[in-house]
Amino acid sequence: MKYLIPALPLLLGFAFDAVLGDPYSMPHPIRLIGNLIAYLEKYIRKHFHNLRFGGAVLAIIVILCSAGIPAVLLMICYHINLILGILTESILCYYMLAARCLHDESMKVYRAFQNHDTESARKAVSMIVGRDTAVLDDAGIIRAAVETVAENTSDGVTAPLFYMALGGAVGGCFYKAVNTMDSMLGYRNEKYIDLGRFPAKFDDVLNFIPSRLTALLMIAVCPVLKLDMKNAYRIWKRDRRKHASPNSAQTESACAGALHIRLAGDAYYFGELHKKEYIGDDDRPVENGDIRRTNQLMYLTAILMLIIAVSIRILIFGRLL
Repeated sequence: MKYLIPALPLLLGFAFDAVLGDPYSMPHPIRLIGNLIAYLEKYIRKHFHNLRFGGAVLAIIVILCSAGIPAVLLMICYHINLILGILTESILCYYMLAARCLHDESMKVYRAFQNHDTESARKAVSMIVGRDTAVLDDAGIIRAAVETVAENTSDGVTAPLFYMALGGAVGGCFYKAVNTMDSMLGYRNEKYIDLGRFPAKFDDVLNFIPSRLTALLMIAVCPVLKLDMKNAYRIWKRDRRKHASPNSAQTESACAGALHIRLAGDAYYFGELHKKEYIGDDDRPVENGDIRRTNQLMYLTAILMLIIAVSIRILIFGRLL
């Protein structure tokens, strides 16, 4: 039984997320990290002439606070009582995972289309994507929801699990701090090209292994859902680099191949057209059911990653007890 102790926070955190989802009415560590990033951005823009250097300073401060505070908290809790430590770490792991949130928010789009309500679907998808949604037709809205779930299967679920396997809840907090900085500062426009350079590059490094592992796991679970594993692998091999980010197209391409649909392509951001390559083949039109299928793919991939993460915790850290 004692060998399971290092893995318990991951298992409980995953279970909490599956049952409860994000607690919108409660303080959330990711929101606190976001507030810290926003405050430091204002400070650095005011006091630093070299924004690239300022971005590196911002990243170091955010990482130290985001990982250091949970580390100290867990040291205190485990010192007081093992059960208190496990429960506290489980809650932190729960906060780092977003599978239920991804499912719930994307399924709002699905349900809106089930009710033939395009404007509600457009409003729902605008809450989970960064692109301009006013110009999207029905297929574009569905495609945006599918892409978000596919891409964030790694960023929001399996990558945090990967780093929690290596470093527990502190590893998850470390990863989410960098990922949150990238989502807030990692834009390639005039405002953020310098300030967000270091956080964006660091995020690329941290996601290099998890994004590729997630794509392979996504391909592996296709037969369970009666999706096309062979085509998922083929499209992943062909289209996994068709994105400005070295990581984002990994899971999108696997998903596109599994569903036999085409994703990505040109998109508007802040009123400006961004040219993008297509991912996948246009074997059939996208349909509302693809949102549900992508969520099923996300959850099965997450469960497989959880099994791997738990195994790592038991094999490496269980022996130390």
